[in-house]
Amino acid sequence: MKIIVCVKEVPDTTEVKMDPEQGTLIREGVPSIVNPFDAFALELALQIKDEHDDIEIVTLSMGPPHAEKSLRETIGMGADRAVLITDRAFAGSDTWATSYTLSAGIKKLGGADLVFVGQQAIDGDTGQVGPGIAQFLGWPQAIFVRAVRNIGDNEIEVERITESGYDVVKLGNPAVISVIKLPKDPRLPSLRGMMKAKKAEIAKWGVADLDVEERNLGLSGSPTRVMKIFSPPKRKDGEIFEGEPAELAAKCADLLREQGIV
Repeated sequence: MKIIVCVKEVPDTTEVKMDPEQGTLIREGVPSIVNPFDAFALELALQIKDEHDDIEIVTLSMGPPHAEKSLRETIGMGADRAVLITDRAFAGSDTWATSYTLSAGIKKLGGADLVFVGQQAIDGDTGQVGPGIAQFLGWPQAIFVRAVRNIGDNEIEVERITESGYDVVKLGNPAVISVIKLPKDPRLPSLRGMMKAKKAEIAKWGVADLDVEERNLGLSGSPTRVMKIFSPPKRKDGEIFEGEPAELAAKCADLLREQGIV
């Protein structure tokens, strides 16, 4: 069984610079890490590998050349091999173009039994890439997944959180699974894993290596645009009201009237 885990390299800080003209983040000079939700997706895949024989885990990323560092970290954690999709033509991709490109990479890998992705990326927070990949591949999907209950040759059973609890969902394989933060932190790279990662050959694919249409790639191929980006203003300290219930209710009502809310 082959599990592909899609991984994104993201800035390791909230103090990022923004390009107001392009509506994108300026990543040069900013330390990067594996997107935390993707690390949880990899951890869930590794847990499956711990319990089943003959599981191959491939990590797949689309990004600049330096994203190779994050992919080596995933090999250190336990992934078998990694592929980096990198080309200037992919720069500025929105979630649609990213999903399109990653799905092409999955096809070039010969498909998979399962594709795991993090529920969202901390630099975009859209949660759209997982469903986008599923749409391009024509596969079933489950989002907000917190656990895998059972996995077989033709079916996977997962727990998906909801506002009131969780659902148990069964999907046919192949499928795309979007993973949330797990109760257990992702494992750290082992010494043996780090030695393997240092020697590993990371495959690098560009536009010429994929079956894609260039008009669907990068910023020019992205159907959505960020019209305005800005840092939100800092919130003022809150005000604490003390007193009897009736008195507190009156104070709250007065405050709402002062703000023009009621």
